[in-house]
Parts: sequence; C-alpha cells; structure tokens
Amino acid sequence: MAREVALDNIFLRQSCRWAHTEYSLMYHREYFSRRTGLAPQDPAFSRAIYDVTECDFIFMTNDGLVDWSQTGRVTDMGHAVYARDGSDRRQPSASPFQAVEEVWSFDAVAEYGLPDFQEQVSAYEKLYQDYQRDYPGQLTTGGYYRTIVSGAIAAFGWEKLLEAAADVAKMEKVFDGFFRRTLFHMEAWAQTSAEVIIQHDDFVWSSGPFMNPDIYRKIIIPRYARLWKVLHDAGKKVLFCSDGTFTMFMEDLAQAGAHGFIFEPSNDFAWVVENFGASHCLVGSAVDCRDLTLGHREKVKSDIKRTFKLLTGCRGAIVAVGNHLPANIPETMLDEYFKLLLPCLKK
Repeated sequence: MAREVALDNIFLRQSCRWAHTEYSLMYHREYFSRRTGLAPQDPAFSRAIYDVTECDFIFMTNDGLVDWSQTGRVTDMGHAVYARDGSDRRQPSASPFQAVEEVWSFDAVAEYGLPDFQEQVSAYEKLYQDYQRDYPGQLTTGGYYRTIVSGAIAAFGWEKLLEAAADVAKMEKVFDGFFRRTLFHMEAWAQTSAEVIIQHDDFVWSSGPFMNPDIYRKIIIPRYARLWKVLHDAGKKVLFCSDGTFTMFMEDLAQAGAHGFIFEPSNDFAWVVENFGASHCLVGSAVDCRDLTLGHREKVKSDIKRTFKLLTGCRGAIVAVGNHLPANIPETMLDEYFKLLLPCLKK
C-alpha cells in the first residue's frame, strides 16, 4: 500500500520502492482531467490525481483555529501570478508596522491569542481523519506553517523584519512569541493520531541565510529542538521544510531532532545524500522545475537518472520536484517527467 511505502521510507525501514510525492498538482486540472477521465468537479478527482501519479505522501500543514488577520496585525505582501489564469495575483497592502520599535515590542501570543487547547486538538484530529478518509492510499501529515521565521514574515513583511533583525538581542524576545504560539500547536498535534509532522519555516533565501548566523544557531534552531521534543515524546516523526538553501544548517537541524528534510533543488542533492542519506529521510530530488518549464528534456532525463543513482546511498527518500510543478509546465513535459520517473521508483 502506498501509505506504508511512505511510512517505511520516513522511518528508514526496508521498502520495496522509494516513495513519491509532488506539489501543486492541482494547478494542472485540465491535464489530469484527461489522464484520469474525471471532471475537476468530480469528488474523486483529487484522489485520482494522487493515484495516477503514484504519490504516496500528502504535504499538509494547518495553522490552527485562530485567523491572524481577524485578531491582530498582519502584512499582506501580495502574491505574484502562479495559477495559469492569474487568479492568484494579489497586490500588496501597506504594512501596519511603521517603526522598527513596533516590531521589537511585538508579542505574537498577546496579539493573536490562542484557541481553547482541547478544541484545537479536536480540530486537528478531525482534519487529519478527514484527509485519511479522502485519501486512504496516501500518508497525510500533520504540521504547522507559520513557525518562528515564517510567522514573523507574515506579521511584519520582509522590509520590517530585515530592519528589526539587525538587532539580535531585541529580536530574540520577538521570535520567542512566535515560538510560543507554535509550541501550543505542536502540543496539540502531539495529541492526535498523525504519525508524521511537518515543521515548515522559510528561514532562508535561495542564496542562504538572510539574518545574522547567530540568530539561527542561538535563537531559532534551539527553539526548534524544544518544539520537536514534544513531538518525539509523543512518538511522532518530524520533517523540517524550508524554501531556499539551508545545507549550512542541516547538521544543526539534525542535532535539534529533525528526522528528515523537505528541500528545494537549490540545495546540492549529492551533498545532502552524502551527509544525511544514511540517517534521515530526504524529500526532494535533483530535478528543477525550471528545466521542466523550459522544455529541457535531456537535462530532466539526466537529473532523474542522477537522482536515483545517488539514492542508492540512502535509507529513506520521498522523491519530488522540490520547487513544485508550476502551472506553466507544458503538458508534454509533464508526460515526459512521469514516464521517466515512475518506473525508477522501484528499487
């Protein structure tokens, strides 16, 4: 069963094949309607997409019952076009934070509040069970998206965050507020039946860290360790996820308790395999969505072969295009990708 394949790879157990997942599949509705023979409105459509692409793993996070925008200040940075029809484009709005001192005095728990704990546990459990009902063939995770840095980005926006982060001492208290909110939700997830939890935090850029390295190693990652102890004590596996390049922090994250990494191809896949393939579940590949988008067939073919050659040194992996399958990938390239990839999953 596909769900067991995902669990075996995450737990580093012997498996008949590598696990597989992809992100942004629902942006290709017309393509998958033709492949599955189902209309996008069909209740079975999304399940059929995961089945036809032999996906074993569904990335799911949830930030809880409190809507930040309804209870406190957030900065809407807008959204660039990603969907084919441009429906997701959104213009940025002005930040509610005018001075850096407002950032330094911010407390995320006081600003946004927290729901009743048992209500949050029940909501998470229902969400997880609903996913398991709708996608019985796949492993669905639990997880949290607006962790410490991602939470600060959502609250302050990039400009004010970068300005405030110049003062490490003043920012520790601010980051601690987002940590305390996250801890509440990790404690809630710990009481659910979800077996695997994703800790998402976009804490770097493609070029690497954008803040003083001391912030990462002395403030952020030690707090991850405290979050993950709660999950470890409950018997959960923890997959850490971030956009951008974070190879320079992977050892720190491993020491903090991450059981696996979900990463983009800006991280050198060979380096990650060499350093963590024997000890952690790796979720990604050497394939870059830009090559799929631009029709670089030979490069995609080469990167798929390279991925599986490198995986021979791994104990557990979930193969994916780490920077998603955006809506502008030609259908011929999607066909080519799945035709080349899926037979390679078998060990």
